[in-house]
Amino acid sequence: MAKGYLIGHVTVKNPDAYAEYVRLDTPIFARFGGRFLERGGQSEAPETPVKDRHVVIEFPDYETARRCYFSEEYQKVAEIRKANAISDIVIVEGVE
Repeated sequence: MAKGYLIGHVTVKNPDAYAEYVRLDTPIFARFGGRFLERGGQSEAPETPVKDRHVVIEFPDYETARRCYFSEEYQKVAEIRKANAISDIVIVEGVE
């Protein structure tokens, strides 16, 4: 079965408040089997405007990634991100 991935491209507007989002989101992702592959390391975007940080979280499968993102628990915490960052979030299915 192919893995699922939640990918975020983020520009943080309020670092202190965003730190609270990170503190709260990490255990939620872990409960759904999420594993961070990338979380704010070096990046470049040679063909598009770039956001400041990029996050890639691997899940056991696509449906689990979706369930995590759309869970009531995560959506509550996501409000902190939405209020303190500009972000593009994508959920994708990997290849087998």
